[in-house]
Amino acid sequence: MLRCVSSGRLVSAWARPSPEILSRRSCANCWVFSASRDMVETSALITAKRFFTRWFMSTNHKDIGILYLIVSALAGFISVAFTVYMRLELMEPGVQYMCLEGARFISDGTASCTPNGHLWNVLITGHGILMMFFVVIPALFGGFGNYFMPLQIGAPDMAFPRLNNLSFWLYVAGTTLAICSVLTPGGNGQLGSGVGWVLYPPLSVREAGMSMDFAIFAVHVSGASSILGAINIITTFLNMRAPGMTLFKVPLFAWSIFVTAWLILLALPVLAGAITMLLTDRNFGTTFFDPAGGGDPILYQHILWFFGHPEVYIVILPGFGIISHVIATFARKPVFGYLPMVWAIIAIGALGFVVWAHHMYTVGMTLNQQAYFMLATMVIAVPTGVKVFSWIATMWGGSIEFKTPMLWAFGFLFLFTMGGVTGIVLSQASVDRYYHDTYYVVAHFHYVMSLGAVFAIFAGIYFYFGKMTGRHYPEWAGKLHFWLFFIGANLTFFPQHFLGRQGMPRRYIDYADGFVLWNQVSSFGYLFILASLFFFFAVVIESVVRRRKAEANPWGEYATTLEWTLPSPPPFHQFNELPKVK
Repeated sequence: MLRCVSSGRLVSAWARPSPEILSRRSCANCWVFSASRDMVETSALITAKRFFTRWFMSTNHKDIGILYLIVSALAGFISVAFTVYMRLELMEPGVQYMCLEGARFISDGTASCTPNGHLWNVLITGHGILMMFFVVIPALFGGFGNYFMPLQIGAPDMAFPRLNNLSFWLYVAGTTLAICSVLTPGGNGQLGSGVGWVLYPPLSVREAGMSMDFAIFAVHVSGASSILGAINIITTFLNMRAPGMTLFKVPLFAWSIFVTAWLILLALPVLAGAITMLLTDRNFGTTFFDPAGGGDPILYQHILWFFGHPEVYIVILPGFGIISHVIATFARKPVFGYLPMVWAIIAIGALGFVVWAHHMYTVGMTLNQQAYFMLATMVIAVPTGVKVFSWIATMWGGSIEFKTPMLWAFGFLFLFTMGGVTGIVLSQASVDRYYHDTYYVVAHFHYVMSLGAVFAIFAGIYFYFGKMTGRHYPEWAGKLHFWLFFIGANLTFFPQHFLGRQGMPRRYIDYADGFVLWNQVSSFGYLFILASLFFFFAVVIESVVRRRKAEANPWGEYATTLEWTLPSPPPFHQFNELPKVK
């Protein structure tokens, strides 16, 4: 800082002066300094240092939440790019693009094309691993959970801020490893691992190359990141609630994050054990999953799906929390049945651990085992139904305002309910024998996990956009994005129910001529999804650049949780004095 001689005013030396000021050597009232090149360079250096310190070394939960959202968006973009190429290949029967002679983006009927099934398998594997471990969980649990859970319970930060930073950078490392696994030497003398995202042995044990090891390490590092984040969330939730905020005064989103953290803490170590055994089978001569050495590949499936079904609720429970707040806010009513909603979240989390083998009806289980998993799977639909009916009851008689977040919440209700109904269909062992490994499973899975979770993410982004950025988005643009995505999602995945009923197997690069119609509709629908995603990124950039300032609470009196009492965006230290909850 420099002091003006005549007036004594402090003049900043760190703001970059205009050329006019630089050329002006004197002033009637005071000296006007001439900024030297060294000063400008020092200013830039300090700015860069501050940027680096804030975004690369931050221990503030809000900054880390935003970083999670940004990195998960980048990973999602890569994952979507894989599926665009897959849907392009499935537009017509035969193989036109994924050729051993070289991958193409324009079909050439005159050139020979030997189908490259390995490339197809690599894209499926990469898409599954990225979306499951590096997009939806980090966005909902890491992004929204980190940002809003401490705000909602009145905590100044997370219990372990440095651990929070470590868990984020482990996530970045895992994402990097997952992307590298697509680009490193793998099976069939080609790049990438092509064993599927579930990493089933014996193929995952015997596939050559380091790509498979990279994929396993990626999941390992992602798991370590999630476990550290879960420990942080649980400790913060239990020990740092504002005075007067008893357990059953905690907002539903914070509850959903808390239960999700317990699911992560209990389920992910099981997966870590399974993939560690895979690593030793691949590299150290053990035979945990090799029948030739006394191992059992079905054991891997049991361990994987013991994690895999809680994983479904790890993904969707934070979405339930977001949707609860959005519906209550725009129905202009308090959420119907708060206590049953909390207990339903807890029940879903608990029951998620006892239904895993409905993924495995075809492995040779006894009838009694199949009967148990059928019944348990249908029972878990009860607390889920409680939540759906509670959301409907909240809207019943309410003064519903169809703002952008509410549209995404409606879309979530439709898509998740659709996926839940097809899940009940697949829970029946006799029906599942026919539908197993067909496109019916793909349709069910994407309606629940992909579309349900993604619609919850977009509902959260539009609901909290002003709070996180301090900027307004154009309302018309948010609604257009919703309709493009909603139409595209249903055009893409609803026809896949029909393909499954007709018997089309999943994970195949080619198909019979009888499946052409619905594959063409599905691929056409994906163009809508792709267009909507590009439009969304344009909306975000435009909103940040135009600087339409957002107020503290743009949604009115029914946005009642503590984050809406703070400015937009919240200050670095959000609560100098802890709020008191009555």
